[in-house]
Amino acid sequence: MAVSSGEGKATPERRMASQRAGEQGLLFDTQVSAPPEDVGYRGPTACAAAGITYRQLDYWARTKLVEPSVRSAQGSGSQRLYSFRDILVLKVVKRLLDTGVSLQQIRTAVSHLRDRGVRDLAQITLMSDGVSVYECTSADEVVDLLQGGQGVFGIALGRVWQEVEGSLAELPGERAEAVGDDSSEHPHDELANRRRARRTG
Repeated sequence: MAVSSGEGKATPERRMASQRAGEQGLLFDTQVSAPPEDVGYRGPTACAAAGITYRQLDYWARTKLVEPSVRSAQGSGSQRLYSFRDILVLKVVKRLLDTGVSLQQIRTAVSHLRDRGVRDLAQITLMSDGVSVYECTSADEVVDLLQGGQGVFGIALGRVWQEVEGSLAELPGERAEAVGDDSSEHPHDELANRRRARRTG
């Protein structure tokens, strides 16, 4: 998963690769702020911030690809709560899927990301040639991969972090200790519950 960095000479190819990495925002210059640790986000909010459908969210939770780390659904009517980190990973999974990476490779990438501390994630760039996923933690590793293959693309997690942060600023979150599911506070969930009851009843 990790890439060995070969400190290359400043060849024209390497300079070109470095320029491409800079243009794509892959060179680790992103500053991020610490995410709130005690805030969770319900499924619809996680979907909106990650750009995925509720069906995808549900499937990935059931198959343990990305599970909600703040609170999992327990029994009928309970709500999953996703952390900032969970939503970051959901957005990365969506990007990798969109570029044709297999679910098996994505599972491997996600398990590597799981082992990282939250702040470490912002310093990682994932690179892929559409088949394998590589984890880069330095500008040299990114440049090496770009220099070696035309079909390589990258996802700078620091950039994704900022996108998720921007999305969540506009969306509702709730304190992790607020375990009760008082749907009166969330009229959209109440509406969804009524629709579901109408469909199944």
